[in-house]
Amino acid sequence: MARFSITTAIDYTNGVIHIGHAYQKIVADVLYRFHKQVGDEAYFLTGTDEHGITNAQAAAKEGLEPRQFVDKISSLDKKEIESIGINPDRFIRTTDEDHKKIVAEFYMKSFNNGDIYKGSYEGLYCAGCESYKTLSELVDGACPLHPTRTIEKISEENYFFRWSKYKDFLRELIDTNPNFIQPEQRRKDMIGFLDSGLEDIAISRPKQKLSWGIPVPNDDSHVIYVWFDALINYVTGLKDMWPASLHLVGKDITRWHTLLWPAMLKSAGYEIPRAVYSHGFMNLNGQKISKSLGNVISPSELASRYGSDATRYYFFRYGPWVEDVDVSLEKIDAAYQSDLANGLGNLASRLTTMAEKEGLTGLNKDLVTVSDEYKDYMTELKIVEATESTWSKIKDCDRTINETELWKKTGEEKETTLNKLLNTLLVIANETKPILPISSQKIIDAITGEKIVKIEPLFPRI
Repeated sequence: MARFSITTAIDYTNGVIHIGHAYQKIVADVLYRFHKQVGDEAYFLTGTDEHGITNAQAAAKEGLEPRQFVDKISSLDKKEIESIGINPDRFIRTTDEDHKKIVAEFYMKSFNNGDIYKGSYEGLYCAGCESYKTLSELVDGACPLHPTRTIEKISEENYFFRWSKYKDFLRELIDTNPNFIQPEQRRKDMIGFLDSGLEDIAISRPKQKLSWGIPVPNDDSHVIYVWFDALINYVTGLKDMWPASLHLVGKDITRWHTLLWPAMLKSAGYEIPRAVYSHGFMNLNGQKISKSLGNVISPSELASRYGSDATRYYFFRYGPWVEDVDVSLEKIDAAYQSDLANGLGNLASRLTTMAEKEGLTGLNKDLVTVSDEYKDYMTELKIVEATESTWSKIKDCDRTINETELWKKTGEEKETTLNKLLNTLLVIANETKPILPISSQKIIDAITGEKIVKIEPLFPRI
């Protein structure tokens, strides 16, 4: 039995998550379910990033104390992912007591290793990113990821992490582990950033500037800066399942997960995660989905329209796994009708209707799992190819039914062909189960009982 632990980025609690955040959790949940399905010991971690100035400012706007506010948002975030069938092994919050303890211990390990020192910073800061910026990173004086936020000019005393010390270590890590950063373009981007030079990075802010955070263990006049707090959630949450098999992140935070995080881990004496996969952005009707821009759509809204399975399917198959993608309700409607209602749903209905009329005995559900091709694709994180390989089986089954005019056949010929197609349907149901857990189980139940029974429409017309 192999061990597989998967994490997503944790979300700021300055507002409730939207489908752009949930995309990552859908992919993680599908991969998690797949690994459990093939017999691995699997663990799935996600959660909320609750400290920092962004969250404190959002709380102040609502007239709430930070803890009250983040409690509310974290609870709503959990409900959003539950609406699309996501129940991680742990939903971690950076305000959890065990996390605060681990952060303090981690900090001191790095400090005692000589990698944290006190210094001064003067420059630009984006509160939306919770990170310091150079002029070259700005577009028309604004952060490209948070164009509505004002870039601050700050001058303050901070604690710094000796990031520059780990440049050679990081380059060796990337060069000797070609799959550590995926996909390849993101790997090239990080090599380019690394080769341009690393500067030490501030990991604290004075308490008088930001009180909402974990105190620096050896200086309570400072609080730990967001990334040195947030990244450590993976160690806290995975516990004995560390190191992570896979971190799933958006491309905007690739640098922190592939260059800062491994350096921090090396400094504090922890193992390095096996891989980081960095996906693209999702646009809604041509515009990047963003809390700050306000053009958001929630997972629960989509689940109420399409159902949780169909919502999971669309974003798993058509989401920004490598490149940015544009989403619209019209595109989701089209995929729902063609792939699900007229595809998988129609095939299951046709086959089970004919099988029930023939009085066929149910299949042995333990005899068939998934195809080797599908398993290889999923293991290699080729999730689009994996899904397409399954849907090609659906098309092949439909083609066989139509070309043989199976509904007109009788006797042994019909029964033989039907059984062959039903066995393929069982493979399809197993392959789609991580994506469509409710619908696929209905198919499995319908064709593996004492007698095969006609299945009700899985994806009703919208």
